[in-house]
Amino acid sequence: MTVPPPTDALSIAQALIRCPSVTPQEAGALDYLVSLLEPAGFRCTRLPFADTDTPDVDNLFARVGSGPPHLCFAGHTDVVPAGDEAAWTHPPFAGAVDAGWLYGRGAVDMKGGIACFAAAILAHLAENDGKIPGSVSFLITGDEEGPAINGTAKVLDWMAREGHDPDHCLVGEPSNPRDIGDEVKIGRRGSINGVLTVTGTAGHVAYPQLAANPIPGMLRILGAFLAESLDSGNDNFAPSNLEIATIDTGNETENVIPPGVTAKFNIRFNNEQSADGLKDLLRAQAAEALAGSGLDFDLSFSSSGEAFVTAPGPLIEVMEAAVKAATGKLPALSTGGGTSDARFIKDYCPVIEFGLVNKTIHQTDERTPVADLETLTAIYRDFIGRYFLAFGS
Repeated sequence: MTVPPPTDALSIAQALIRCPSVTPQEAGALDYLVSLLEPAGFRCTRLPFADTDTPDVDNLFARVGSGPPHLCFAGHTDVVPAGDEAAWTHPPFAGAVDAGWLYGRGAVDMKGGIACFAAAILAHLAENDGKIPGSVSFLITGDEEGPAINGTAKVLDWMAREGHDPDHCLVGEPSNPRDIGDEVKIGRRGSINGVLTVTGTAGHVAYPQLAANPIPGMLRILGAFLAESLDSGNDNFAPSNLEIATIDTGNETENVIPPGVTAKFNIRFNNEQSADGLKDLLRAQAAEALAGSGLDFDLSFSSSGEAFVTAPGPLIEVMEAAVKAATGKLPALSTGGGTSDARFIKDYCPVIEFGLVNKTIHQTDERTPVADLETLTAIYRDFIGRYFLAFGS
């Protein structure tokens, strides 16, 4: 007789952590979720995607129930590498529990969150004879920590083609800075990476008249970028910020004027800005800063998403109520932090994010209190019930 897998959040999280699913490896994590969800009535579809110059990625879509309202839970089973495994208190893929803490790569980001929602929906189905007044789905990718090309964006496109459009989405990323219940993320800033190269003429430092030093030109451009703030922010977002990450000539000696210098920078921007608008602004500032200098520049960009915010309404109110019922706290509504796959989801439906505390993500000894898994499961269970009361017919 086959024994069904445990359905408590801790056991589910441990099973997922024991799958060493470093991007883009599936390593059995999606297989495990299928074995957990199918017996509860979920219809599971594996969605492998491939693209040029990127690794192939396996993804999972699983849905129970039919018709609206359709609540989608989105997350990822891929994790970043463990680094020096000898530096961990417990092996990073052992799922060890020690003094009330669950250790392991992905415990927080974000196998723990997946485990809590899985435990919550399985309990909801068990309490309601497997019936649900609408539908709940899982969108689980193996590409969130990687290029994010063969993951959530392509799954969403497939969902739209196959008639699985969600009405709302909850992303289980670790959203809380200190304690469960601190924050619900209702949006994210946009992000642009920039690479600026200024080119001159190499030469001996003793004969500057025979060279054209690109470094002063680089400093003029970067000074122009930083001279004025991009904006003052607004009610939902902090001011946009440009941060310089590297400046490099590749020069190995102090008596040579280099032929070129390259700087890399990032802009995290709010919804006062757009990626295209910022690109145009920076190109104009660079051209003006180098006018008449005889130096050349090249400025290239890559953008990972635009800023967005989910408008106030029942979805946010339902999560606020569930958090307050479990913790006694009214969570702050935040748009801070980095990017997430919510940047793709917002094009399909309203989306919010709520998960574990993010203190140890990507660190050696990534870990979460077992009590937090229990609290998050309780919040998710309450959220599911409130969701169908708020949006059901």
